Amino acid sequence: MSQWDPAARLSYWAFHANRRPAYMRFAYLQLGSDAAAEEAVDAAFDSIMDEWLRMLHMDRLDAYAWTVLKHCLVDRQRRRHPWQQRPEPMDISAFEAALKEAHADQYEVLTDTIRFYSAVSRLAERQRDSVLLRYGLQCTPGEAAAVMGVDEATVRSYLGQAHRRLARLLATSAASAASPASPASAESAESAES
Repeated sequence: MSQWDPAARLSYWAFHANRRPAYMRFAYLQLGSDAAAEEAVDAAFDSIMDEWLRMLHMDRLDAYAWTVLKHCLVDRQRRRHPWQQRPEPMDISAFEAALKEAHADQYEVLTDTIRFYSAVSRLAERQRDSVLLRYGLQCTPGEAAAVMGVDEATVRSYLGQAHRRLARLLATSAASAASPASPASAESAESAES
């Protein structure tokens, strides 16, 4: 970095200051601890710094940085839990709060939360990222788009797809919970959908 011109240094530190808070919040949702999130985000920014001069010539610099962050999250998750395929969201407090408003029965809240959490984990990666940024971190679609490095319309499309998929997954899940004697029918309905 000492050989960089002042404009490149300034642009890197501006990007760092602008994106680090959102990256930290997202990493915490994925990893569940401040220390793990900080380690992953620091690794991402180290990689971004190594590539910064090249990144300055990219059309989608934010999208590339988001990809770097996601790779660092997967790497950190694999080191913590080598048997797991991908990071899963850890903090579902925003979802729990929404469910508590809808239900008074604590058991029902717990089962709905587990069902919803399971459904979110089954979304496609970009849909899941959009849902977590929008509802888990309370980002606007525009803010989520900026963090992910895509257009706002793309995030809105991911959210629409996620809503439709979640509705199907939750309906299938609720149907199988209501009739536990037929778990195979729920699985066949899910595989036919995919």
